[in-house]
Amino acid sequence: MRTLVGGAIASVLGLITMVFWFDSLLNILKGIFPPALLIGGCIALYIGYDELKDTWNGDND
Repeated sequence: MRTLVGGAIASVLGLITMVFWFDSLLNILKGIFPPALLIGGCIALYIGYDELKDTWNGDND
């Protein structure tokens, strides 16, 4: 029950602060978005290379 109440309070406070500090939120998102794309792209390249390497070796699962 404490977790439910704590989660509700955190959600309400998060919504209120998001409204008042929306400009700061956008600045943070602008800073996080390019590195997240870079990291996600690198992970996708690694996974694609790993799958391609498996098909070259004849390991078709």
